[in-house]
Amino acid sequence: MMTIDMSLDVKGLNCPLPMLKAKKTLATMQGGQTLEVWATDKNVCDDFKAFCHHTGHQLLMCEQPDANEVTFRILVKRKDD
Repeated sequence: MMTIDMSLDVKGLNCPLPMLKAKKTLATMQGGQTLEVWATDKNVCDDFKAFCHHTGHQLLMCEQPDANEVTFRILVKRKDD
């Protein structure tokens, strides 16, 4: 089972706000910790994939847990410094 170190709810916010809030939160975390993000922006998976590629963080998961709701769960592991 994976440990979630911090959780961030950005439901209702559109690009670029989910990314900016995640970036700010990740900056407060230790290397190797995991951030869980809940978002409703339909492009959030692509956005987080690009964000992690450019920053060195690891995208562990981006899924839509309930097909009847437009809510995504994203897990990002902070890069080691």
